[in-house]
This record gives sequence, C-alpha cells and structure tokens, in this order.
Amino acid sequence: MASLRDLRDRISSVKNTQQLTRAMKMVAAAKLRRAQENIFATRPYSYKLSEIITRLKQRVDTSLHPLFQHREEVNNVLLIIVTADRGLAGAFNSNVIKLAEQAIRERFAEHHKAGKLFLACVGRKGYEHFARRGYQISGDFRGAFDKLDFRTADEVASLAEHGFLDGRWDEVFVLYNEFKNTISQNRIVEPFIPIPSERFLTPVMESELQHQNDSQPTMSNDPIYEPGVGEILNILVPQFLNYKIWRILLESNASEQGARMVAMDNATTNAEDLLKDLKLSYNRARQAAITKELIEITSGADAMEAG
Repeated sequence: MASLRDLRDRISSVKNTQQLTRAMKMVAAAKLRRAQENIFATRPYSYKLSEIITRLKQRVDTSLHPLFQHREEVNNVLLIIVTADRGLAGAFNSNVIKLAEQAIRERFAEHHKAGKLFLACVGRKGYEHFARRGYQISGDFRGAFDKLDFRTADEVASLAEHGFLDGRWDEVFVLYNEFKNTISQNRIVEPFIPIPSERFLTPVMESELQHQNDSQPTMSNDPIYEPGVGEILNILVPQFLNYKIWRILLESNASEQGARMVAMDNATTNAEDLLKDLKLSYNRARQAAITKELIEITSGADAMEAG
C-alpha cells in the first residue's frame, strides 16, 4: 500500500492537472465559439461558388480552362492532409492520419510504391507523422493554425494549382475533418483538382442544401454570361479553389476546438473520479496508521503493567 505522503502527493498532482484541463476546456470553448461563427459565415458563399462553378462546367467546353481537364493517365498524385498543430484533442489528429493511411493503402498504393505520391501537410501533427515514415512532403504548412488567415489558404491552393499546371501531379485530393457539431466530425476525402464534373457534397453540405432547396425556389433558366465564359472562368476558378481551401481550414479548426473541448471535459471528469478514489485510499491508509499506533500504545501500556 502507498504511504500517506505518496497519496498526498498524488492527490495534489491530480488537482493541479484538473485545474489545467478545466482551464483548457474553457479556452477551447471560447475558440470554438469564434470558429463556429467563422465557418457559418463562410459556408454559404463557398457553397454558392461551388454551385456556380458546377453549372459553368456542365454548360461550357471544358477545354476553356485547364483545371477542368481530366488527364487520361494519372501518374502523380498530391494529397493535402489537414491536421492540427497541437495535440490534446482526443482522436482528432489520429482520425485524419488513419484516413490518409487507409486512402493510400486502398487507392494510391501503386503511386506510393512507385514514388509518385506526394503529400502537402497543413498542421504540425500530420507533417511529423508522415515525415518520420519517409513520405515525399511537397508542402510544409506547420504552424498554419497558430494564426489562421486567408493567405494560408491561398498558398495551399497555389501549390496544388501550379503543380497541376506544371505537370508535377495529375490529381489532387484534400483530406480533413468536417465540422458536424461540437462532439463529432466527418472524415472527408474531397477531390480538388481537376475540378470534378459532378459537384462533390459532404454530409453537412447535403443536409444544408436539402434545407435550402426545401425553403427556396430553384432557378430553371440558364444565366447569360457577360463579358464571356472564358473571362468569368479565369476569375472564378482560382477564387473557387482558394475559398474551398479556406472553408476546409475553417472546418478543421472548428472541429479541432470542439474535439479539444470534449477531450478536456472528459479529462476533468476523469480527474474528479480519480480524486475520489485517491481520497478514499488516503482515508483508509490514515485510518490504518492511526489504528496501528493505537495498538502499539495499548500493547506498550499492557507490557508496562505486566512488568
């Protein structure tokens, strides 16, 4: 059995840890509130831009823009993997890493074996995991979430776009956590470049678009494009790609804060349960020590009387 001093030290240590996890939960809750505001403000514009691009692609010659053109032979692939810069967020980072490893095994095993698979890691956790395992890292965006701004999205999108146009890779995918609610996220593998013919919908997008379709009438007439489709595409396509990455970064950030808040809440609850067990053990040990001392005193008194 542990000594009273050891139990007191453990109780003090658990109390300090509990204070820390409670404080981290409060900080994560404040960050989550701001992250939710950002993602809810960004989603409608990003979704509408995606809708416009899809309508354009279905109605124009795909040769008008190189980012619409699917290549007959896919030699090189780029995966943009979005994780966090910090841990203590439950299974948030490991879920994305497992998703990436599963995708590599099931869809890109031949590319990886042939040295034609490239990774762009947004967030320190993903970079450290894949760099240690010898993957080809073509994009390093560690620290992106320390001060998240639109320039990061522009840099990530530019890396993917220029690499595709230069022939460094023939397909680009983004892997990330989509914010569903505070306690859960959707793991997403989303095609990025070339822009798919059919609009890619995540579970949250499907739910929100269904709600919009029920409440708003749909447009049946084809729009008239001025000054011309080619000029519009040259402006909208880069903006669409940048905003898609920006939405993904905001989705991941909100998911991270939600996961961290839940993890710290669970840690605080577990610390409270551990404190109860430690205090019970401490009281039992203290009672046993007092009983032992009483027995020793009584035995000594009896011995003196007998002598």
